Amino acid sequence: MPPIYQLLWQMIRYAQKLYWLDTILWLFILGIPIVPGLLIRQFFDTLTSQTQIKESPWVWIGLFLAVGLGRMAAIFTGRITKTQHRFLMSGLVRHNLFQGLLHRPGAELASGAVDGQKVSPGEMLSYFRDDALQIEDTVVGTNEIFAAGVFAVVSVALLLSVNREMTLLVFVPLCLITALAHHAEHRLKRYRRASRHGTQQVTGFIGEMFTAVQAIKVAGAETEMLEELRKRGDLRRRLMVRDQVFNAILNSGFENTVSIGTGLILLLAAQSLGPQGNFTVGDFTLFVYYLSFVSDFLAFFGVFLASVKQSEVSFERMAVLVNGGECPSPSTVNPTSFPLTYPHHLYLKPILGSQPALPPLSTPAQTDPLQELRVEGLVYHYPGSDNGIADISFSLQRGSLTVITGRVGVGKTTLIRTLLGLLPKQSGKIIWNGLEIAEPATFFVPPRAAYTPQIPQLFSTSLRENLLLGLADDVSPEQLNQAIATAVFEQDLALMPKGLDTQVGTRGVRLSGGQKQRVAAARMLVRQPELLVFDDLSSALDLETEQKLWRRLFSTGHQRHSAVYTPTCLVVSHRPSVIEQADTIVLLEAGRIVFSGTPAQFNREMMGKNIVF
Repeated sequence: MPPIYQLLWQMIRYAQKLYWLDTILWLFILGIPIVPGLLIRQFFDTLTSQTQIKESPWVWIGLFLAVGLGRMAAIFTGRITKTQHRFLMSGLVRHNLFQGLLHRPGAELASGAVDGQKVSPGEMLSYFRDDALQIEDTVVGTNEIFAAGVFAVVSVALLLSVNREMTLLVFVPLCLITALAHHAEHRLKRYRRASRHGTQQVTGFIGEMFTAVQAIKVAGAETEMLEELRKRGDLRRRLMVRDQVFNAILNSGFENTVSIGTGLILLLAAQSLGPQGNFTVGDFTLFVYYLSFVSDFLAFFGVFLASVKQSEVSFERMAVLVNGGECPSPSTVNPTSFPLTYPHHLYLKPILGSQPALPPLSTPAQTDPLQELRVEGLVYHYPGSDNGIADISFSLQRGSLTVITGRVGVGKTTLIRTLLGLLPKQSGKIIWNGLEIAEPATFFVPPRAAYTPQIPQLFSTSLRENLLLGLADDVSPEQLNQAIATAVFEQDLALMPKGLDTQVGTRGVRLSGGQKQRVAAARMLVRQPELLVFDDLSSALDLETEQKLWRRLFSTGHQRHSAVYTPTCLVVSHRPSVIEQADTIVLLEAGRIVFSGTPAQFNREMMGKNIVF
């Protein structure tokens, strides 16, 4: 079975109860019109006195009305199940795509374009919206094509009973449609891939514009940015028009092939009417009626084949995104490389009943207090370059402060991100209390470790929710206030009329850079992790605030050496006020350690070398 059909079959099996319920309803929807064909045959035969059935016209009218009302009821019920099925399929695809992205190393979360470029959050909208919708349409269309196929077979059987030779001509359009779909496959996929990429470029650019409004206004680049957006929009329009026109031409080709074939068959059938033929008027009307079932299925089948090819493009794009863009071209991507996992609940409201309750928050993993963290031979190089870190080895003791320093661009941030699993280490060992860590990305989480990057990420909600992030029941007011005070944020908070309920705006836009860093530090401290990792925390702080923050963080008996909580600190910084308090200094040059020792040793060995950070 081709990979694309394997994926579709897996999705069908995931929602098999709902799928088969929907299929049964579609069998009713498409099957009820089968009955009028037999009624129409008897009706026309009564007009020509070729049947023994004699009924009042009102009987025929009543039968047709009953069939119509039954079909309306089936269609209404089918819409309900179809909607539920659609939401379930799109929810499954988006769940798996999101899960695949979250399992990627954190620093490469937005990587995955085929050309090796980054994919921004705005560009990802194309994957979650357009590609998910394409797959949803194809999956929910399978039961429609199945039901149409069942009654096409029934119709063919009835047509065979009327005239075998002419019925066999029905398969000629089927062969032509299959050949046409196969011939158009490569162009169909190429146009769809290009149109999706064009949409991705527009959504990504719009997202970047909204996140950089201040920079655009300061630079006075409004006109240039709008012109670039117009160019991208024009390119997307051309690609989308080309895709949709080719799709319309292909669908028209399917329908015209069926219509021409149907017309030829009916011309041959008409020759069998009359005294010399073997067709009654009722037979001819029955043949015309049921031939439409077959012809509709053939046209639908062609459209479905085109939809499958377009869904293959969507699966390929998702596979490239999730796998980090490591495949050289989309044509080499196997759609099954996009992982499909099946969660127990997608938390969609069922047709009947209430929405299932969300699962409880997972309990933080328990771990032994950190006694020693060793790094041995850690290596990571960015793809396609020699930039990164090599042969990094050092150790951290419980309650110590280790400062990683060096010039800009020597690999300080790369080192700590590789240590924390946000970048996939290419070799080396990370050892916690004598045990090697196999998966740093899942190990270095609270309460084991917490990390504050150079540019903290805040959510568009209140300060309280940004600090707690779901820990409301596990953090006491005293513990929260202590974390805020240690991060030197209590005075800023006192000036906010709504206090912790203050809304920080989109990504914390209402806060200054220094406030964002201190909120992120408080968020980390409130969890009281064993290992605190700061990446140039004080870069946006004034000197007085910086000194106060480090003094509170390292004060004896407050947090660092408290009997209750003794954190170990790993800090990236080049500030003298931090370096002087360090227990160990690690100096990097060109991604390698050139010095590791105490501040006194650092001062002796670096004296006269004019180290400039």
